[in-house]
Amino acid sequence: METLDLGPYGHAEGTLRLPGSKSISNRVLLLAALSHGTTRVRDLLASDDTQVMLDALAALGVKCTQVGDSRDYVVEGCGGAFPVKTAKLFMGNAGTAIRPLTAALSLSHGDYEVSGVARMHERPIGDLVDGLRQLGAQIDYLGNAGYPPLHIKPADVAAPVAPIRVRGDVSSQFLTALLLTLPLLPSPTGEIVVEVEGELISKPYIDITLRLLRRFGIDVRQDGWSRFTLPAADAEGAKYRSPGEIRVEGDASSASYFLAAGAIGGGPLRVEGVGRDSIQGDVRFVEALEAMGARVTLHDDAIEVHGIDTPSGKLRAIDMDFNHIPDAAMTIAVAALFADGTTTLRNVASWRVKETDRLAAMAIELRKVGATVEEGADYLRVTPPVSLTPNAAIDTYDDHRMAMCFSLVSLGGVPVTINDPKCVAKTFPTYFTEFARVAS
Repeated sequence: METLDLGPYGHAEGTLRLPGSKSISNRVLLLAALSHGTTRVRDLLASDDTQVMLDALAALGVKCTQVGDSRDYVVEGCGGAFPVKTAKLFMGNAGTAIRPLTAALSLSHGDYEVSGVARMHERPIGDLVDGLRQLGAQIDYLGNAGYPPLHIKPADVAAPVAPIRVRGDVSSQFLTALLLTLPLLPSPTGEIVVEVEGELISKPYIDITLRLLRRFGIDVRQDGWSRFTLPAADAEGAKYRSPGEIRVEGDASSASYFLAAGAIGGGPLRVEGVGRDSIQGDVRFVEALEAMGARVTLHDDAIEVHGIDTPSGKLRAIDMDFNHIPDAAMTIAVAALFADGTTTLRNVASWRVKETDRLAAMAIELRKVGATVEEGADYLRVTPPVSLTPNAAIDTYDDHRMAMCFSLVSLGGVPVTINDPKCVAKTFPTYFTEFARVAS
């Protein structure tokens, strides 16, 4: 197994440009593929998860052409259902790709098999499948019920007059998948209604979906976070219209590691590509960081952190609900190692169905560096040690965010080893190069 030794470091400062947002990249690729017209996608994220989506779209007959050596792609939309009607698609461990693509495939009147890595076959998809079956979709489980791999068969799908119901308390990606694809369907009423059962988690990710739908000509009426009304397809097919060009903003989740580094390591540290104008909910990570005592300055397209402003000179321990930013919340769990007391992260049950069981994994690895950790069903409580344990070997569970989060330990003046560091290729292949550039 490959390993990477980091630190010991005590300072972090500099400026970096963030890679594109994974959440925006894969949504935009799918919308551009389903649209009428050609879309130039600027600053697409270069990562395993976006490559999975690009490969799948190519296999389905959608032409996606890279512009020279840039991160721009030209996507020629198919105006609705995919041209290729038989395909076997491997989706890796990319939840932002497999879930919306499953919805689009179920409406394309083709015969498809969709699979992923072993962990993807442990990540639930049953609530989405149940929603699609309400349309008449024919989807079989090839392994355990409720999980990939899937066999999607040709079917006569139609929008029901009654609302389509989907659970919202396991993953917001199920609702996103429906919202991104239902405008492909005609409806006798001219519209399609989706109702959410239970509490909708990760609402900011749904907001990203709604904003991008508007860019592609789809206005969704919203009744709180429980009812969404979409326009149905007309006689000419799907209503998606290419905006011509769309830029992918920098990844706010990836920004969290460097913003925390700027607080722990003194700064000044500036990340560019995301700021107060961001459509990503994870930009609200700065609110949690400010609550912990970090000095943060927001610009339109950048964020700067200038260390900590507290009497103790340490981050302030907090007790906060992180349902709205579960991915970025992982960074807070590691930042808690540098706090002046016990930090509690609440409402993060969705961590258990991510790339790994992140609640369990975070507890195990935080204890390796000396923290006292209480792991609950939907919360994590972290009490920092008097001094960090040096030379801890951090297991990453093939989870990019585990690797990136625990790089911050090295800013505590102790060396740390990251096992399987290349797992960051899922969203940020050059992460450790950038981290080494700002840490000293």
